Amino acid sequence: MAEMFSTLGTWNWLIFGFILMALELIAPGVFLFWFGLAALLVGLLSFALHPSWQTQLLLFAAVAVAAVPLWRRLSRSNREASKSNPYLNRRAAALVGREFTLEKPIIDGSGTVRVDDTIWRVAGPDAPAGSRVKVVQADGANLTVAAA
Repeated sequence: MAEMFSTLGTWNWLIFGFILMALELIAPGVFLFWFGLAALLVGLLSFALHPSWQTQLLLFAAVAVAAVPLWRRLSRSNREASKSNPYLNRRAAALVGREFTLEKPIIDGSGTVRVDDTIWRVAGPDAPAGSRVKVVQADGANLTVAAA
């Protein structure tokens, strides 16, 4: 076992890092990525410093452990960015509470409104075209409206 560690060299670390990065592509979870990054960093430092195998292992462990708080900080900032725009992938939910003019009348509980450049199907009480309605519920691509 000691022989294996004593032969650790720059290329071994670089290959190990690339293998871990490739495994991250196969089984994503942002876990192996940081180990791969640590191995690549140890490999690059080994080019310049030529440390002993013990130092290489300690360096790998230190960088891998230090990467965890870095990852947590990055993921936290990502979550905060998504909170700034809560309706990013829920466009219909952003319409609840807004008022629009009916494009086609609501007949037998079904009609349409124009929102910017999109026509939405609406359900609600019968009303003539041109009436103002308020969106009270969004369900997928269907909006439920009430008289405004």
